[in-house]
Amino acid sequence: MISIISFLIVIGICVISHEGGHFWAARLRDVMIHEFSFGMGPLLWGRKKGETQYSLRAFPIGGFVKLEGEDAAGGEEDEPKPEGYTPERSLANKKAWERMFIIGAGASVNIALAWLLTAAYLAGYGVYNMEIPKIGAIMDDTPAYSSGLKAGDLIKSIDGKQLKDWGDIRSNIQNPAKSGDLYEITAQRGDETKTFSIKIPVNKESGGRLLGVQPSHEKYPLMQALGKSFNYSWKMSTEILRGLWLAATGQIKADVTGPVGIATMAGDAFKEGFWTFIAFLGVINLNLGLLNLLPFPALDGGRIIFILIEMATGRKVPEKIETMIHYAGFIILLALIFLVTGKDIYRLIQ
Repeated sequence: MISIISFLIVIGICVISHEGGHFWAARLRDVMIHEFSFGMGPLLWGRKKGETQYSLRAFPIGGFVKLEGEDAAGGEEDEPKPEGYTPERSLANKKAWERMFIIGAGASVNIALAWLLTAAYLAGYGVYNMEIPKIGAIMDDTPAYSSGLKAGDLIKSIDGKQLKDWGDIRSNIQNPAKSGDLYEITAQRGDETKTFSIKIPVNKESGGRLLGVQPSHEKYPLMQALGKSFNYSWKMSTEILRGLWLAATGQIKADVTGPVGIATMAGDAFKEGFWTFIAFLGVINLNLGLLNLLPFPALDGGRIIFILIEMATGRKVPEKIETMIHYAGFIILLALIFLVTGKDIYRLIQ
């Protein structure tokens, strides 16, 4: 039950944010909006406000905003036009940049939401600071515990080698060229500089050395959190796109998950606590935004590609051809969803 509720919260926020981006962008460019729906399939509830119907549909795995003129090749131009319609309010009759703005707005809102959620996480909960070699905690019964090192000490050097970030501590401690177990560690404590001679033997079970220190856990002021969140989101985006490329080119094995897998992960994140759930929600929104911008038919990125072709050539791709390509892409996406969902269910059974 927790997984189902968590899934509905995650999907609800992601879908409403995404479709809300399309909705408000269409409003800004005065495109007629027929329906704003959460969910797909049969209508469960609907209420009309102004010229737009707001709907709740049976299957909570997506949503849509139905715009005037978005599928003219499908016969929409032959349908009776509602009150308030003018040709200028059709998406098909808008300038190329306006259509690109409306289509790209959904994914943009997801990415922006991921950035803001990450910033909230950094400001409200914080992260381990791996950018500096500052000790946050000392582990019991370790060389660091008996050496005199304290939480808050900034390690400056190990055996005379200057440290730049937290990772330098491990690389220097685990240096295979090191002879003997005695290390000279210099640390800054307030205005003082202290030097410690610490014996760090090789652990027979792991084959490595353990100093016994943990990085500092820090919360950031809001403005600083916004800046760091942008960097985190940018790095994660490049990693996601790199992973997709490696999977698409067969360099790594693709490991994807569908609605069932997302529900399971959402439930696990919810059980871990509020901030873990916020972090998970940020990651899902970032993935959703980036995936929707991929140049694949039926996705927002695929539609943007057709607009870019139009802008480059000065002519629209024939509507029937574009619609056929998007329908084919949609069928492929549905097949992938069913395949991945089956795989997720098999994992749960196993």
